Amino acid sequence: MFKRFRRLRLNPTLRKMVQETHLTKSDLIYPLFVRSGQGVRREVASMPGVYQLSVDQLLRECEELLELGIEAIILFGIPDTKDSVGSEALCEHGIVPTAVRSIKERYPELFVITDLCFCEYTDHGHCGLLNPKLATVDNDGTLELLGRQAVVHAKAGSDMIAPSGMMDGMVQKIRSALDGAGFAHIPIMSYSTKFASAYYGPFRDVAESAPAFGDRRSYQMDPANRREAILESLADEMEGADILMVKPALAYLDIVWQIREATMVPLAVYNVSGEYAMLQFAAKAGAIDYERVLLETLLAFKRAGADLIITYHAKEAARLVV
Repeated sequence: MFKRFRRLRLNPTLRKMVQETHLTKSDLIYPLFVRSGQGVRREVASMPGVYQLSVDQLLRECEELLELGIEAIILFGIPDTKDSVGSEALCEHGIVPTAVRSIKERYPELFVITDLCFCEYTDHGHCGLLNPKLATVDNDGTLELLGRQAVVHAKAGSDMIAPSGMMDGMVQKIRSALDGAGFAHIPIMSYSTKFASAYYGPFRDVAESAPAFGDRRSYQMDPANRREAILESLADEMEGADILMVKPALAYLDIVWQIREATMVPLAVYNVSGEYAMLQFAAKAGAIDYERVLLETLLAFKRAGADLIITYHAKEAARLVV
């Protein structure tokens, strides 16, 4: 005899009618990596389908994204030169501001988020100025640079600033810098709970941002800490973050859920490079039904409470959802 639960599952139309969680194209943000040059489209071995792109190739990618119905990107820059303070990150003619101006000139309707950090720009690969005595990032000195970097991005046309360095007080400092420069309308999406995770390996290949020494555990979150993870996001909300974020996503759905329960502001997750690579290589090995696992994974992020998903799967997902 059929009971109540089975009756609602028998018909495919009825299953869609009672579906609780939905994934749409407007949930998706696609990461892009830009570097100087012409005609550069360099695939990364550890991330099949992900490329380092010159600006001309970046514009072609943006056109494809808009055709697929993806309306938002997050942009990372790979500079030609690096130094101890990440000078190119502060240059109005640096790779990210140059790319943003080109995108907004060609595709003004595309929503451009710019990642705000120094790990790609420093020769030591850490996320800001170093404190030589402590052999870690100088928090307050880095805040000054983040404020300057945010204004450079805003002047170039960035629609939203996304600071990822996990510096204490970064949101407050960036908000103050943006407001003081006449960009009070620019929102901040903070990497508010970012773990010192082993899932970032392939990203460091594509962004060329691996630390030259040590690791980032002195400023990124301990994966073992749940309460601290929630407090980190709530602190950034108090400082003025418009959108919060949990990174990585897949191994931290409990954190996503608890932050969602603790705040009313929009919440993003970053479906990171290691998560992406695992599905790609599992599909290549014939171990999974790739499209079903992909959609199941993205739905899990939404079900846990995420409003937005930054994912390298965005183009594939856009072909599968409304």
